[in-house]
Amino acid sequence: MKFSIKKKDIIDELQLLHGIVEKRNTMPILANILVSASGSEVELKGTDLEVGLKTYFPAKVEEEGSITISGRKVFEIVKSLPDGEMVTFKESKDLTMEITSGASEFKVLCLPKEDYPQVPEPKFEKNIVLPLDKFQDMIDRVYYAITQEQRYYLSGALLILKDNSMELVSTDGHRLAYTSSAIEKMKLSSEIRAIVAKKTLSELRKFEDDSIEFDLDESNLFFKVKNRTLISRIIEGKFPNYDAVIPKDNPNTFTVSKEEITDAVRRVSLFSTERSKGIKFYLEKNKIKLFSSNPEIGEARDKVDIDYTGEDLEIGFNSQYLLDFLATVSAETVRFELKDTNSSVLIKPEVEEDIEYVYVLMPMKL
Repeated sequence: MKFSIKKKDIIDELQLLHGIVEKRNTMPILANILVSASGSEVELKGTDLEVGLKTYFPAKVEEEGSITISGRKVFEIVKSLPDGEMVTFKESKDLTMEITSGASEFKVLCLPKEDYPQVPEPKFEKNIVLPLDKFQDMIDRVYYAITQEQRYYLSGALLILKDNSMELVSTDGHRLAYTSSAIEKMKLSSEIRAIVAKKTLSELRKFEDDSIEFDLDESNLFFKVKNRTLISRIIEGKFPNYDAVIPKDNPNTFTVSKEEITDAVRRVSLFSTERSKGIKFYLEKNKIKLFSSNPEIGEARDKVDIDYTGEDLEIGFNSQYLLDFLATVSAETVRFELKDTNSSVLIKPEVEEDIEYVYVLMPMKL
């Protein structure tokens, strides 16, 4: 195998693949990417067996062939080369890849292509096309609430596709983020529900285009943008009944400036304990008092004007969980709906947006 290409035409692809391939080296081959040259194109594949990426691009191919090479090392080599330079990749008989550019020469040990795991191939026959910017906005609204715990079925977000609509839901057991949006002219033969891995959602945030094609089979989800196809194993398990978690008919409600409540929570949280990050809300007529204390440091208080309807109420929250939501809201004013001290609070933008967005947060006992 031998091909040449400009640095700028391959560096972005290598950077994406570098983020995909296995870094823990449980299997040495998973740290590599599969490089295949044929005709006038080069195809690159990388996978950690859960998430994979396939990409291709035109190149000057002098000899066809395939080999696997360290994803991290080839990215570091190409990144170090001067911009605008041509880079030549040549497979040697001793299972090495020679990479040359100008006076720079590298020889990288490789592994045989036969050992590389199979990467599933999509068909994209369902003709499902989603607006990429809207999809990424929805990912941003649920990404932070995906759990890091051992419950595998919570390690991703639930994607629901229906006729003319898309929904994303995530929860870590302490909070739930739900978002939905209309997708014009999307017709499906049946509803699609699948749990999308957090790593997949992270990679999807990096793509750039107007739209993204979607497909799935029994085990995998496929997302295609231009020359790149992201492959994600479907997370098995039953996602919680999120609709039952969203509280209804909460009598105590208030609206508040997003900027003012964000600043106040951030200030008061400076004195919350490192482990709980807990702060207290004292709700009274037209004002909210915020309080936190730490026996090793001291205590902090603040106050914000609000438009409140309901009883005087005292309730505790994890301050970081509040800030996570507030950081992703574009509206200037947010609405809190509460039942009592011990029940979940519903938070959402005061004004309906193009993308529906609600956040459910469990209170803390402080």
